Formats: sequence, structure tokens, C-alpha cells
Amino acid sequence: MGELAWRPTGKLGEARAGQLRIVDAKRGNDRGPDDRKLTAGRNKVATVARNAAGALRWGLPPWTIKFRAQEQELPEEVDFAVVGGGFTGLAAAAWLRRVDSKKSVALFEASRIGAGSSGHTGGMTLGETAAGDLPGLGDVLGGFSGILRELRVECDLKLPGALEIGREKIRADSPIEWTDSGKLGVTREVPGGTIDPGKMVSGLAKAARQRGAMIFESARVENLQHGEPAILEVRGKQVRARSVLLATNAASLELSGLSKRAQAKFTLAVATEPLSEEQIVRLGLAEGKPFYTVDLPYLWGRLLFGNRVIFGSGLVHLEDWRELLTLDVTSGQTAELLGQLEKRVHELHPVLRDVRLSHRWGGPILIADQWQPVFTRHAENRNAIVLGAYSGHGVALSVYLGAWAAEVMAGKRELPKWDLDE
Repeated sequence: MGELAWRPTGKLGEARAGQLRIVDAKRGNDRGPDDRKLTAGRNKVATVARNAAGALRWGLPPWTIKFRAQEQELPEEVDFAVVGGGFTGLAAAAWLRRVDSKKSVALFEASRIGAGSSGHTGGMTLGETAAGDLPGLGDVLGGFSGILRELRVECDLKLPGALEIGREKIRADSPIEWTDSGKLGVTREVPGGTIDPGKMVSGLAKAARQRGAMIFESARVENLQHGEPAILEVRGKQVRARSVLLATNAASLELSGLSKRAQAKFTLAVATEPLSEEQIVRLGLAEGKPFYTVDLPYLWGRLLFGNRVIFGSGLVHLEDWRELLTLDVTSGQTAELLGQLEKRVHELHPVLRDVRLSHRWGGPILIADQWQPVFTRHAENRNAIVLGAYSGHGVALSVYLGAWAAEVMAGKRELPKWDLDE
């Protein structure tokens, strides 16, 4: 969401997804062609309605995504298919066309571009992964910055550093002096920064389209038949693909094969009304550095354009990723956690005591074993790559690894040796 940067020890444990009834993703195989045609139009209308309702249920973050896919016919065959229209999928689609402009690329998004984690993140940008540095990972922030420059994506990227804050070993020169289960202050500074999520989603989508990638919204991949080529079932039609990237993150876990090795969660954030320069200085945020706690209770945040401040915390635990489709920030446990976060914000510092909170929202994250990202070949298809589970650490990592995945698909690079099952 923001960057879930504290690093817990021990195993996450087995995912509980699947305890609720799982709807068979292959159910379309039992229908005849006439049935498919009949339901295709209904499904499209229903999807648009669900998308609009879903955006409201999760709340509205303080940025906008300015991109709409052009209406076009689905292709019968493509060289590269990308499933998922967030940071990962969009970066991969644009980079695929950069590294091999002669090959066709189609991106399929079940809802709207950026409708999932990417459009609901806090936009805090850190290096490494939630599990720390990994073998061969390289310079995430440097690579991320270079990819954005190459694709000409303007997203207000700033890398002034990030503040680790905590309740012990606070630096004597800490600019932050807050109260949150004890005194809270800066313990050290690490590389990091911020982006505007709306601009980054829009910029990556435009970069992909300008380079010739086909982008389809309201185009849920209902089933993936593994073979050579792979066959994707979209809108009641079949699309053949030589290579596939599954970048659905916390959604469609059966499609990506992650239903038993990763857990979908939902995390929350609020944004303040615009503050004065003096108030920003008193909060210790004048240098524009994002922050996150290294101990519990967890808290992260950042300064936003227009002198708003974002604060985030809390995890809603889900039994099945499909709960995201009906989750509502105004009711149940989600509303309770959001209320707790708002109370914490008002009590952090006198400046915030009577500040109005202008935006309240949440977004999904996916957590895999040992908090490592999943970047591997699909268990049933060597020509399909699964990428995601950034554990809230995905703003820079998603773009960086999305471009890496594109190079693997194009035969120009190897996958990293991170998969715990290999």
C-alpha cells in the first residue's frame, strides 16, 4: 500500500485462501458458443457497474488516473500477453515493446487501469524488498528511476531519502517528535522517496500505448489454458499467446497459482487537509521525506502535493481474495480500523489535533512466505511468469521487476534465484 517496510521475523504460515467456496475459473468450458455470446454483453455491463461501486467502497485517494483504453477488437493471437493493469503489468507491457518492437503485446485488465493496488497505494518509494536485499536484486531505486526516464513517465518522483522512526534509540537531532504508544522519533535515514500514483499509472499506460502495446480494460481473463501456445479466455473469446505475464497481485490468485502460497490483505490510509508551511515544519516533515516505523504499532506516511500529509496503518485479514470485491471502508472491521487510525493521527501532535481528514481509503496488498516477492515461472507453464506479492513494498519494485520480467519474456535475461520452492 504505502511501503510496509518493517520486517517481521519467522514464517508467515500457510495461506488460508481456499477455506471459502472457490468458484471454478474453468466454468466457461461447460458453456456453448451461443451462451458465451449471450453473457458477454451482460458481463461487460456488470463489470462496469462493479468497477464504479468498487472504487467507492475502497474510498477515494487524493489523486486521479487519467487514462482510458481505446476500444478495439481482441486479437486472436499475440506474442506476449500481460494480465493485470497495475504498475507491474503496465511497466512490463511498455518495456516489452521497447526491447522487441517487432513482437505484439496485449495487456488485459479486469477492471480499469490502476483499479487495484497501484491506484490505491500511498506512493512511498523504497529500495530493496520487504524481505531486504535479495541475491542479484541490484539497485531498485536507480533502476526504477532509469526506467521512468526511458519511458518518459512524469510522476513527481522525488528521492530525498526516507525516515525510519521508532520508540527506542531516537536520534538526538530527530525532526519528528510525536506521541504514539510512547515517544516516536527518527532512528535513522535510508534511501527512498515518493511518487504521484495517479500520474505513474497514467504515464506507464500512455507509454505502453504509445509504443504499440494493446491495452484492454474490463477484460477479465476468466481462464488460462496452459500449453504452447497458452490460451487466455477473455470476454468469451480465446486469445493465443506465446508467453504470458501474470501480474494480478492480490487478485485472481487461482489464475496465478498463488492461492496456497500468498495471502491477500487490505490496508488503510488517510490524508489531511492542506497544512501551512509552519505546521509542516512543526511536524518535522519540511524536507519531504516519507517515514515508517521500525517497531509496532506500525505507522507510515508521507508529505503529499499541496501540503497534505498521508498516514497509513492497519491490515484487514481476508479468508479469500474475493472478499476484496465487496469490502467496504465504511463498515465492519475495516471502518473500525480506519477509525483507530484517525484517532491516532489526531493524537500524534498538537498540530494534528483538530485537522480535518479530507481523504480516507484502502487498498490490497499480497504477502507471500517470508515476505519475499514472487518472481517465478508458473508451476504449470514454463512460458508463463508470475510476478507480485510485494508485501506493501511495491511502488518502485513493481516497475523495476516488471521491466526485468519483460526482458525474461523476450529472451534477454534470466529469472532471479529467489523462489523458495526451487
